[in-house]
This record gives sequence, structure tokens and C-alpha cells, in this order.
Amino acid sequence: MLPGDLSEQEKIARIIRVDHAGEYGAKRIYAGQMAVLKGKPVGEVIRHMAEQEDKHLAAFNELVMIRKVRPTALLPLWHVAGFALGAATALMGEKAAMACTVAVEEVIDQHYEGQEESLGENEKDLREKISKFRAEENEHKQTGLEHGAENAPGYALLKAGIKGATRLAIWLSERV
Repeated sequence: MLPGDLSEQEKIARIIRVDHAGEYGAKRIYAGQMAVLKGKPVGEVIRHMAEQEDKHLAAFNELVMIRKVRPTALLPLWHVAGFALGAATALMGEKAAMACTVAVEEVIDQHYEGQEESLGENEKDLREKISKFRAEENEHKQTGLEHGAENAPGYALLKAGIKGATRLAIWLSERV
């Protein structure tokens, strides 16, 4: 191990911390979207995705307690920022809300893939949990595409901005 490398325990704590933060943020994004779109036909689609995120968050809440991992200090920021992102994209229209989902889930897919590859046999349960959640996040991405995400106004710019913000949130949540 080189100076600055994370120990296995630190690596696992970082994974749990960031995934907990990400699932919390996803819950808040969907809460913001539901605040705007709950009476619309797409509201049921969003509610279903939000329920899956609730299960993901519950699993990471449990891991935080069992593994004694300090959650990110940025949860209050993600509480506000996630809701604001969800509400803002929903106010832009259903397709923009779906574009938000597509953008976030593309980043999360890559993020979870990297975690799966980095986890050894000693962390088989965590790797399987991440793999299951990754599959569900990919379903969310497909749902977004099926509901017209690519037809959102300014799709490319909106998607790029949200992906950049998501990558920054991941980087910060791993460390703070």
C-alpha cells in the first residue's frame, strides 16, 4: 500500500457513505418531482421509482449503523439541493424530469459498476446489493428514456449539467 492509499476498511466506509448519500439525494429528487407532478399521469411512474429508492436508502441506512460509518456531513445540502433539482426539472415539464432521471442514472451506473469491480470476495453481500441496486437504477434510466427524456428542451445541456453536478456530489460525499 502506498502513502495516501485507502485501507480496505476506509474504502468500504467511503463506498457506504457515498451510496447512502446518493440514495438520500435520489429520494429528495423524486420528492421534488412529486411535489410538482403528483397529479399528472407520470406521477405514478415517479412514485414507483421513488419507492425503489426508499428501499435502497433503507439498506444503506442499515449498513451505516451496522458498519459504524459516518454519513456525509453534506446531507443537509443534499436535502435541499436534491428537492430543488427535482422540483426545478419537473417545473420544466415531464420530459425534463425524465431527463434528470436519465442523467443521474447514467452517472450512478458507472459509479456502481466501479464499486462492484473494486469489491473483493470478503464483501460479496455488499457487491450483490450494489449490483441489484444498479440494475434498478438502470431500469429508472430506461423508464426516463421511454417517457421522452430525450425530447426535453435543451436535453443535451440539461443532461450534461446534471451529470456534472452528480459527479461532483459523489466526489464530495465520499470525502466530507
